[in-house]
Amino acid sequence: MVSLDHISFPAYLGVDVGGTTIKIGIVDNSGRSFAHGKIDTDHERGPEDGVRRIIEFAEGLLAESGLNWEQIRAIGLGTPGTMDVKQGMLLHMPNMSGWDHFPIRSYLADQTDKPVAFLNDANAAAYGEYWVGRGQECDSLVMFTLGTGVGGGIIIHDITLDGAHSHGSELGHITIDSSADARQCPCGQFGHLEAYVSATSVAKRTQEQLDEGEESSLQTTWSEQGMVSSLDVATHAEQGDEFANRIIRETGHYLAIGITSVLHMIDPDIVVLGGAMNFGGHQTRAGRAFLEAIRQRTRELTFPVLAENTIIDFATLGSDSGFIGAAGVARKQFG
Repeated sequence: MVSLDHISFPAYLGVDVGGTTIKIGIVDNSGRSFAHGKIDTDHERGPEDGVRRIIEFAEGLLAESGLNWEQIRAIGLGTPGTMDVKQGMLLHMPNMSGWDHFPIRSYLADQTDKPVAFLNDANAAAYGEYWVGRGQECDSLVMFTLGTGVGGGIIIHDITLDGAHSHGSELGHITIDSSADARQCPCGQFGHLEAYVSATSVAKRTQEQLDEGEESSLQTTWSEQGMVSSLDVATHAEQGDEFANRIIRETGHYLAIGITSVLHMIDPDIVVLGGAMNFGGHQTRAGRAFLEAIRQRTRELTFPVLAENTIIDFATLGSDSGFIGAAGVARKQFG
């Protein structure tokens, strides 16, 4: 049980819904998470069952912490897919069949008798980094979340950029290649950033070049498994494979094109790179090389004042950023 003397009240519940897991945490008024965990999404059971299990798990966290629902001021809820933020409605959930067109905000609010802040999951992660993560000393932040796909979040003076139609901050869909042979994005369009820098696209670009006979220690993985992941690329790069390191540098250069577009539009204090596909981050040579490739190419492409003054760095909150940020937005709206 947590000592209540160390909690800055009021407290907030943060919920980060994903296609595989749902992360849930109790966050105090200073942004400290003192009880959190995750449950399987089990999306095939439907959204009503998902909300029921979120509440059930939250009640367990409250009991574990020696708290009760009366001490929770509000709930922050971040979800993937397309949504209508103003109406609190899920629209299209490509990885969660049966959740389309569900009024999740009002349903959760009715079941808990708590106000609910509703936002895109990447914006939630961005707000977490802005509030208590890598960007906590900054007034504005842009976050790219690199994983199976590419998400984005933009925070300007404590405001999440949701957009007039709830599609703001879709950074993965910046066009970085308008050529006739541009790569196809999972959304169906061509030349989008996600088609070049997601974990899926890194694996695909690697496999294509290996299939063409590129010399690399990854050829063994490719021939034995019939596939190569971005994690394999990171591992072989760390072991000194030049082809794997080239893939990482190329990925950094592609990402720099997207970052440059955002810098010239937003002029933020900091650009933060989150998500699982960071090639090891600061802890590995491959991760540091990835970051340096991004910084170097961005310096070459942007106005000098932006190149000199904009911070580009990895996120610090890891997978906790989503529920912490969701709780932070609830605090901003209802605190």
